[in-house]
Amino acid sequence: MTYCCGILVQDGLVMIADTRTNAGLDNVSTFRKLHIFSKPGERIMAIASAGNLAISQSVLSTLTEGLEDPNTGEIETLMNAPTMFQAAQRIGRAIRAVHATEGPALKSEDVSFDVSFLFGGQIKGARMRLFMVYTAGNFIECTTDTPYLQIGEHKYGKPVLDRAMHYDVELYEALKTGLISMDSTMRSNLGVGLPIDVLVVRTDACEADLNHRIEAGEPYFHDLRSRWSAALRAAHQNIPRPPYKNEKEPKT
Repeated sequence: MTYCCGILVQDGLVMIADTRTNAGLDNVSTFRKLHIFSKPGERIMAIASAGNLAISQSVLSTLTEGLEDPNTGEIETLMNAPTMFQAAQRIGRAIRAVHATEGPALKSEDVSFDVSFLFGGQIKGARMRLFMVYTAGNFIECTTDTPYLQIGEHKYGKPVLDRAMHYDVELYEALKTGLISMDSTMRSNLGVGLPIDVLVVRTDACEADLNHRIEAGEPYFHDLRSRWSAALRAAHQNIPRPPYKNEKEPKT
């Protein structure tokens, strides 16, 4: 299982991904799911993946090596995409190319073709953008109304983002909220776990402001988890008990 979230606010972009993969209770491994493509000062792009690990790795390798444009013969990669929208389209093409190659074999083994991506970043001269790319290769874009997207095991972390996130949140406050969302997911699903990879990009910088891996036992994240649990308990205790009582049937 996986949990990845991307948060797009006025000040920039936050992307967070766990690293746990498992194919059963006795087969747990660590793989990086947040991948960065950058030319500092010119462009920075990040992809977070969820779903079948073999498929996501094939798609990323296809994007790295490039896809040939059937009309021009040009090799298209994320690094030479003229816009973020066209880069998202190339991710969709890569997914469909991998499906055409590997889909029939997976189907014969009764394995579903399951993969999804968060794709965010900025190209110099254009605005910061964040997309979610589905298994079919189609995608949606993050908006200012709901400034975050999630893939993987998203239901446990979504309430935190729903209550706390809006487009005007300061960049590192957005990171803090994203980490609380990750902690909430880890508490409820053992298939999501440390280490956690984090990327923070400021608007118009076109380079990473923070590219960090949170390992087990890191003091800040341990403190964040403890404080959040204590805050929830305190909030629960401070809410008055429900006043409801069973209605007594009138005597006849």
